[in-house]
Amino acid sequence: MNSEIEIAETGITEYVTAMIGGQLFGLPIARVQDVFMPERLTRVPLASDDVAGVLNLRGRIVTAIDMRARLGLPKNDDGRPPMAVGVDRRGESYGLLIDSIGEVMKLADDSREMNPVNLDPRMEKVAGGIHRLEGQLMVVLDVDRVLEIAPDMIAA
Repeated sequence: MNSEIEIAETGITEYVTAMIGGQLFGLPIARVQDVFMPERLTRVPLASDDVAGVLNLRGRIVTAIDMRARLGLPKNDDGRPPMAVGVDRRGESYGLLIDSIGEVMKLADDSREMNPVNLDPRMEKVAGGIHRLEGQLMVVLDVDRVLEIAPDMIAA
């Protein structure tokens, strides 16, 4: 059992990088199913502001989550359409709307740090740790935390 733990600690995780509001995020590639340009979003009546709508992606109904709204950031006004990262949770498909997609990075698991105390509280809610890269901080996006429904949304 100890040898399995040691192997896991010295492992490497691949991340799909994404920019949201000028911050670099990394999504574990094992959680990413698609990267796509969302088209024909249908707004959902009475949905919270961070639910951008639903769309049909190759025959699947996908709930689009506006990551800027989820993080409490202002709307993007640079005129470029958002990208989406397709993820799955408990058999449901979601598209996380982001500003832009980056590259795939392989990072050592032992270089991943806990959330620093000075991390923006909005990011801390969805962060599963950080990686310090040359000149910038990559926040590891915890997909399950992003997709949790807050108790106050259920009561609404």
